[in-house]
Parts: sequence; structure tokens; C-alpha cells
Amino acid sequence: MKYVNDAIRRQDRLMDEERALELLRHSEFGVLSMQDIDGGGYGVPLNYVWDGGNSIYIHCAPEGHKLQALERNPKVSFCIIGNVHLLPSKFTTEYESVILKGIAHIHLSEEERMGALHMLVDKLSSQFKAIGYKYSEKSFYRVALIRVDFTEYSGKCKHVATHDQTSI
Repeated sequence: MKYVNDAIRRQDRLMDEERALELLRHSEFGVLSMQDIDGGGYGVPLNYVWDGGNSIYIHCAPEGHKLQALERNPKVSFCIIGNVHLLPSKFTTEYESVILKGIAHIHLSEEERMGALHMLVDKLSSQFKAIGYKYSEKSFYRVALIRVDFTEYSGKCKHVATHDQTSI
């Protein structure tokens, strides 16, 4: 996975790669964007877990709109939004975002699927691992797992001076 910020128009708002990876590691959700089955756009917010390499895992129902769209066209993007702070008196917003581009895979082995479920439990329910692992085993065949392998990602942010400027 390559960190590519060349195409960002506002080069003064580049996020350093370390912060982008921190958001990828710790954020709880992102928006998976794909091509809808009718050819339009389709985006859905999802929990995910990063494997520490080039992939994330997402869980979902074993059938549905998202899986149909990915079967048709596996090219996706995934957007993670970090700290957001609306600044009404300055007519702007502070923000952080990371956008990843890659390919979704929906036909995973049982071993990979269980490993992904365990990683999701470790991240999202770390205080309940034993119960979460048992739950994963009981619900294994009622859950689908998607792996998204990323080829590139970029990060952008905007930080505003912290002193208060309520008047112009």
C-alpha cells in the first residue's frame, strides 16, 4: 500500500503518513464506496479492522445489496474521517480524513473469515474477547466477511489557529 498525496490540490493540507496510519488503526468506522448494481454510486458506513498491512476486514450479512455490488465490480474506496470540529465564527471546519483505494474480495476461506472475526472482536469488543470468540463461532455461517486490499491511500487535514477570533 503506497501513500500517495501528489493529487491533493491543497498541498498545504497534507496529513503526514504516521497520522494517516494512526487513523486507519484506531478509527471505529469508515465509508465504503462502490459502484451500485445500476451503475451509480453507493456508499455505506461500516465498522472495520485493519490487519496492519494492506487490508481491512468488514463484516456484514451473508447476502444483500453491498455483496451484489461488489460481485459486479470489486473496485472500491474507503474513507475514514478523524477529528472534526466545526468553527462557525470562522466559517470553516477543522478535519482529518484518509481515503484508501483498492479491491474488495468476498469469497474468503473459512480460516481467513474466522481470523477476521477474531480481529474485529479484538478491536471493537476487547473487554469481551472470550464471549466474542464464542459468539463468532455460533454466528459464523450467518455472517459474511469482506477483505479490501488497498493499493494506495492519501491523507488530508485542516487545522485552524487555536486563539479565538470571533470578530473579523
